[in-house]
Amino acid sequence: MFVRTVYATGDPARLGTAVGALNTRGHDLLEERPGYRGAGVFVDRELGKLLTVSWWESAEARRNSDEVMSARRPELLQPFAGTVAVENYEAAVFHTGHRALTGGGLRVSRFELDPADADLAADTFHTGVLARLEVLSGFGGAALFLDRERGRGMAGVLFADRVSLAASRARHAAIRREGAAKAHVTVVALEEFEIVHADVRGD
Repeated sequence: MFVRTVYATGDPARLGTAVGALNTRGHDLLEERPGYRGAGVFVDRELGKLLTVSWWESAEARRNSDEVMSARRPELLQPFAGTVAVENYEAAVFHTGHRALTGGGLRVSRFELDPADADLAADTFHTGVLARLEVLSGFGGAALFLDRERGRGMAGVLFADRVSLAASRARHAAIRREGAAKAHVTVVALEEFEIVHADVRGD
């Protein structure tokens, strides 16, 4: 599958307005688009950060949705958003969990790599990293996103609750260190979010 991420920052006091708009009007807009396969909304209420991920069955479906979504996005994110960044990725690895995740946690690792190593990164995550993540307490799913042209990616791991998210930090750090070395990637940012909504329709 293919994904579009929207990363917005702004006044934490106004974050709730944007979340409400995304979960109502934004959700309805996405559901109307052909090829839509689900979405996630994730927040850092303390700092004022919002991450949304929409899933598409093809790159064409994602591209065809851009005109409507880009036109309506400012309306949905105001008055919260002070900065907005939109990025497109291939979902190279996608593993669904089986837990109710609202109120749980998401940990995101952003990384850079040589585009020639994109397949190595996907294979390393799928054949080695994923099995180690699955045994972490509260594991709720994981995905690896790649932008092969720009040499960038994101690895996200969902947890059923915030306690499990916090308790996993040391073990996940070891997994991340070893996985990054094997995949020849450089981790450039690490973030944690609360899960407001996460629903993806797998194959």
